[in-house]
Amino acid sequence: MSNTSPELKKVVAEADDFLPLLGTDHIELYCGNAKQSAYYYMAAWGFQPLAFCGLETGIRDRVSYVLRQDKITLVLTSPLVADGPINDHINRHGDGVKAIALWVDDATKSWKETTSRGAESVLEPTERSDKDGQVVLSGIKTYGDTVHTFVERKNYEGIFMPGYQAWNPVQVSQPLGLQFVDHMVGNVGWGEMDTWTAFYAQVMGFAQLISFDDKDISTEYTALMSKVMSNGNGRIKFPINEPAEGRKKSQIEEYIDFYQGAGVQHIAVATSNIIETVTALRDRGIEFLKVPSSYYDTVLDRVGSIDEDLAPLRELGILIDRDDEGYLLQIFTKPVVDRPTMFFEIIQRKGAKSFGKGNFKALFEAIEREQETRGTL
Repeated sequence: MSNTSPELKKVVAEADDFLPLLGTDHIELYCGNAKQSAYYYMAAWGFQPLAFCGLETGIRDRVSYVLRQDKITLVLTSPLVADGPINDHINRHGDGVKAIALWVDDATKSWKETTSRGAESVLEPTERSDKDGQVVLSGIKTYGDTVHTFVERKNYEGIFMPGYQAWNPVQVSQPLGLQFVDHMVGNVGWGEMDTWTAFYAQVMGFAQLISFDDKDISTEYTALMSKVMSNGNGRIKFPINEPAEGRKKSQIEEYIDFYQGAGVQHIAVATSNIIETVTALRDRGIEFLKVPSSYYDTVLDRVGSIDEDLAPLRELGILIDRDDEGYLLQIFTKPVVDRPTMFFEIIQRKGAKSFGKGNFKALFEAIEREQETRGTL
């Protein structure tokens, strides 16, 4: 599956020494209207309301709604004032991911270790306290305007963190089986992929899990390159994409044009029953990319026997791929924001550790068909 060298294996071992990451704490998105976005993620995606901060909690410049489904926590934030950094971010990028928050045992140590290795600080270690205990936060910059927030919550027993109160609207939809963040993909500009994979290796102790070049990820018209970086325990995986030369404008170029720079392209969320999850999402109005039905005529010749009946996979447009460890099932939404930027992947792993290389051509041809309807191919 990977071409991991002894040197990279050494980096993985060292990651456990200086920057142990316990998992994804939350993902914060800056939104034009956080309240309406919250209802979208609740009604369509099955997220449950958890917490809130804003004027009622003493916050004057912004409002945030916290949603959760199993181990996935979204924080949706909008500004309450006319000017400021949140407004600037939304004006430049549209709705999108601002912070990938990482759960750590020691936010102060995490900040010191990463800044000492060259990371630019955006938040020095800061303690927030209330009657339920304390949370320590710190943060560093990564690609574009995206940041990593380190969250230490071992001494906190509250609902989310200090400054938030419980949020319990009357109407709540049922969860749809989304379990945890499998990986998050970043799009960066021409020639920047190696810069940011080096950042994750040198500053955060990640190792390169696998790489794809334009021979792996290309169609008749477009191409891209990608490297997947993983932390030591494998709980955090960040594929980094950059454009490659092609006859027409690639999806990465389209993203960068409309996002106005590097940023999070998609969030991959895991489920244990992709057929049930995708059926429910589709029934609630979520639109997915579709590959031609002919994809399924030969897919089992390529991937071998699977546990699932092929008919519902074909009907839903779910893709299948296999590696040495097993197989996976995956599907990608159309953009979930107005600009053709951020989308979601739904993935079910049946042993596979890879990222669906065998599906790249069919997937990117489907994306190109969408680009053509937008006039951006």
